[in-house]
Amino acid sequence: MLETALRDGETSVPALGAAFPISRQALAKHLAALDHAGLLERAAIRGREVTYRPRADALGAAAAWIREAEARWDERLARLKSEVEAPGGDLRSPSPPR
Repeated sequence: MLETALRDGETSVPALGAAFPISRQALAKHLAALDHAGLLERAAIRGREVTYRPRADALGAAAAWIREAEARWDERLARLKSEVEAPGGDLRSPSPPR
């Protein structure tokens, strides 16, 4: 849904209906959740149709968090690999945390 909004500039429940095999109510709840999370914002109300557009500032913050989390996981996995591949490496007797 977020990808569609990014690609098209905005989206709505009717616009997403053909792409997702879920009810209109479920689509509306997902869009509202993305709005609540700060990733989308209400752009306009046309009759009963609400359109949403991406919040550019929120996507940058989310991308930064993902990069930081990825770096932390890479560090942990590198330490694990080093322990396992070390001569006599044994996961049953781990070294103290660093």
